[in-house]
Amino acid sequence: MAEMLSDRYADDIERACSFLRSCDDVLVVSHVQPDGDAISSTLVIGWLLDKWNKTYRLVNENGVPSRLADLPMAEQIDSYQDGEGEPEQKYSTVICVDCADYARIGKIANWVAPDARILNIDHHPTNDRYGEAALIRDNAAATAEILYDLLLAAGVDLDEKVGTMLYTGLLTDTGGFRYSNTTPHVMSVASELLKLGVQGNAIADRLLETMSMAQLKLIQRGLSRLTFTPDQRVGWLFITPDDMRETGAVNEDLEGLVNYARNVEGVDVGLLFKQIDDQNVKVSMRSSDRVDVSAIAKSFGGGGHVRAAGCKVSGILDDIIIQVVERVKQEL
Repeated sequence: MAEMLSDRYADDIERACSFLRSCDDVLVVSHVQPDGDAISSTLVIGWLLDKWNKTYRLVNENGVPSRLADLPMAEQIDSYQDGEGEPEQKYSTVICVDCADYARIGKIANWVAPDARILNIDHHPTNDRYGEAALIRDNAAATAEILYDLLLAAGVDLDEKVGTMLYTGLLTDTGGFRYSNTTPHVMSVASELLKLGVQGNAIADRLLETMSMAQLKLIQRGLSRLTFTPDQRVGWLFITPDDMRETGAVNEDLEGLVNYARNVEGVDVGLLFKQIDDQNVKVSMRSSDRVDVSAIAKSFGGGGHVRAAGCKVSGILDDIIIQVVERVKQEL
């Protein structure tokens, strides 16, 4: 692993370790609508702070998706429910994980003091290195991969518990070790985690192979609307609030839906438009190796990775579909 560490990255790891060793009474937060890497990374920080006898609180705006609820320590992650559980005093020390920009922590920002010390740990290329200390490696497959490097540098002994957290982050952000971000280092880390006793097959079955009936019904709705440009290089589908209510689906059931558009042979970019309300739409983007969707998302105020990005756009659903599809076509 040492050969992979640039001087700047090694220095950033040391600064992050120093921040973690010196802090106490810490708020650990990930992005809104957390995915497997966000939840796993939150838990890894909690595990490390436990090792160092620190006091902390784990939180995000939406809580833990049900499919991730079996992760070790997952019950410690609180959700923001219109101020319920709000601390008496705002936190002066904050660790943000997997947040491409500070605004991605959502309403949890209400719990943070204006002059708070912030440690920013992330792998998104669009991260602007906010905070007092920033540990960023934009070619990492997941924030969990960065945290593995940090734990080794910190000299702590890994166990099956933290291994399960790390493995989950790697598995989900690499699409089950199928995406182009699945590097030799990722596979080497995964191998080391399996040696700790991590049940990789059980994690993969739960997260990649199992779906609820509500999710299946949501997929049916989405596929019934799957549309392509005349050259079939861009595909998209959309989901409305009525779809969510009538199928009984929750936001985590949207996971992977965009891939049905992207995975069709000949398609370069797949899009999922999730209508939040009459004036706001969340757009998820996935691409082949030809298109940088992070640049497209950034033009709409979002961000992400070259092959996977997203944004939230204000406007009417039909109008936004036209705007985004036209913007994608400009990049082809």
